[in-house]
Amino acid sequence: MDEMPKVSILIPVYNRADIICATLDSAVNQTYRDIEVVVVDNQSTDDTFEVITDYAAEHPCVRVFRNEANLGPARNWRRCLDNARGTYVKILWSDDLIAPTFVEKCLPFLEGNDDVAFVFTGTELFNDETGQRRRQYFVGETGVHDSRWFIKECLLDGPFPDSPGNALFRKRDFEKNLMIDIPNKIGSDFKMHTMGTDSLIFLLTANDYPSFAFVNEPLSFYRSWADSITNRANSYDRHIFYSMAKAYFVEHHLEDDRIRRAFNLKLFLMCLLCGRRNTLGVKSIRDFYSEEARIRAGDLVAAGPVLRRLIAKFSGCYGLESRGSRLLRHLHLPFRRTQLQT
Repeated sequence: MDEMPKVSILIPVYNRADIICATLDSAVNQTYRDIEVVVVDNQSTDDTFEVITDYAAEHPCVRVFRNEANLGPARNWRRCLDNARGTYVKILWSDDLIAPTFVEKCLPFLEGNDDVAFVFTGTELFNDETGQRRRQYFVGETGVHDSRWFIKECLLDGPFPDSPGNALFRKRDFEKNLMIDIPNKIGSDFKMHTMGTDSLIFLLTANDYPSFAFVNEPLSFYRSWADSITNRANSYDRHIFYSMAKAYFVEHHLEDDRIRRAFNLKLFLMCLLCGRRNTLGVKSIRDFYSEEARIRAGDLVAAGPVLRRLIAKFSGCYGLESRGSRLLRHLHLPFRRTQLQT
């Protein structure tokens, strides 16, 4: 395949010999044909490299590379980018799938539209063992939307994606906004666990454009299983890592003071509701920021509905409904169990 493809589908892989062919099938079977599939094996210890090499021999659009040593997840994402030749890139995690029309339906929103940061699609989580399927990230009608909406909802844990596995980007933006490591006070190695690194790609790119696009169809499929990076982590720690990455964005890039105050309120509630349950030693808002952030007293003041929504959300996330109920009663705000579904 000598001609430069328009779209590169990037698949970083490590020890996925048993399921990687299904992921590859979903990539090569795109109805939009001007693609390449770049697979970078991160020194797998099983038969992954042999499996993908055999697969590439039968599919000319698949290009296989192997690192000389295991680089960790984030630097392997960078290796995928280094080998990509397309103008647009779609990262496809090695345990996930995309619909045949993913590229066909996403690409028109970026081609010839310089105001759109990225396009993402509705997503379905599936579990092969239980047969359960669940939809996520259906945020509105298909079309172009204001990036400020995405930034606000992403920072405040709204129903927007953190992982770019359901999105299409311009290659130049993905290269620019992929941070290999994130400065932090607790010495966490983000380049090895990448929890929060992925959300920063979305946030930093959205911050550079006035709009983003959404396709209201389930065109991305995330495999839900215990072996994923995020599922192996303590759930409290996982939320802290993501909030720490978002705090980096707030600290260095966010200009909207109202969103900053709401975000700091969210951090305050995280510390209040589950501070002792994390294993990272995070106890206060300042622990989330890489520098000595200026936390104002007014940051912890919010209208009743906003405060109630955040408390109910975090109580539900951490299984602390009774604790959230007591806190809301103390603040003279009614606790509504139905809010846990929002």
